Amino acid sequence: MPKFFINREDISRGQVLISGEDEKHIKTVLRAREGEEITLCDGMGMDYQCRILSLERGVLAEIISEMPCETEPKTKITLYQGLPKADKMEWIIQKCVELGVDRIVAVSTERAIVKLDKKEGKKLERWQKIAEAAAKQSGRGKIPEICQRVLKFSEAVTEAAELDGALIPYEKEQERGLRQFVTGFSGESVGIFIGPEGGFSEEEIALAEESGVLPVTLGKRILRTETAGMVTTALLLYELE
Repeated sequence: MPKFFINREDISRGQVLISGEDEKHIKTVLRAREGEEITLCDGMGMDYQCRILSLERGVLAEIISEMPCETEPKTKITLYQGLPKADKMEWIIQKCVELGVDRIVAVSTERAIVKLDKKEGKKLERWQKIAEAAAKQSGRGKIPEICQRVLKFSEAVTEAAELDGALIPYEKEQERGLRQFVTGFSGESVGIFIGPEGGFSEEEIALAEESGVLPVTLGKRILRTETAGMVTTALLLYELE
């Protein structure tokens, strides 16, 4: 069933008025009719089952029932993604949001070819819209945040040090795998560092380790940057949930 996000303040006397892009989607894409049901979410862990009352001025819906959203992982994952080439970041955001990532941070690394510069603001705005669309499609209970600026690698590892744990897949790591990381982990927040096409430099790995970010192996094969984040997220949530 279609899900749309609202602000809790939009609820008045058991009814919600939907406007903007969501109104357009409900009317022109779903071709909804009065009496049909939709699901609304306040982005704070509560879902509302609603019935459409009117399609004349906006979409007016009444709340039939409400229940806690059960689609959000208990473990809050922040993906620190080294800037990839072309439109790979859009793909990464879409799929990682579907999998359950809580927050995504674009990171400028030593071997990153891409430099956003003047395009940064527009790119970040577009990435947030992609995250919102993916959250709706996958039935998430919140819209994951796209950090509103690109962080330097040093800034990212400093931020990740405040989480309960963090890991960085690295092709030269031979001993510690994801299961070993999970075995020694206790907490609710995890950071995942994924390098760009050229990977991380040895200096960046050393800086990460100094900040408590643990290198892990993902196996004998080297994954592409657009694959590594998804695989790491999926495996980590499988082991932790």
